[in-house]
Amino acid sequence: MTSRVKKSGPGNQDIVNQPSHYNTGEIECIYAIKASMSHDAFCGYLKGNIQKYLWRYESKHSNNPTIDLEKAEWYLKFLICEKRDYQGSACLDNKS
Repeated sequence: MTSRVKKSGPGNQDIVNQPSHYNTGEIECIYAIKASMSHDAFCGYLKGNIQKYLWRYESKHSNNPTIDLEKAEWYLKFLICEKRDYQGSACLDNKS
């Protein structure tokens, strides 16, 4: 089963869960990246993004620091899904 993190609905621009600049082709960027890496490498990529957003949340969006915290949370949820999928457990799905 492919890991999916819940997406925003049609017509709702969501800069955290589904930014439009990552959805310009038939496959979302995160899934193209996943397809290009081993499981361990992809988990490292996700972990690095979590660390990046936690590192900068107080300085990048000073008027709304929760944006980067929400992005870190998104990558953490994706990492949890990735680990559950790899272990054969149920995970979040686009349909939920």
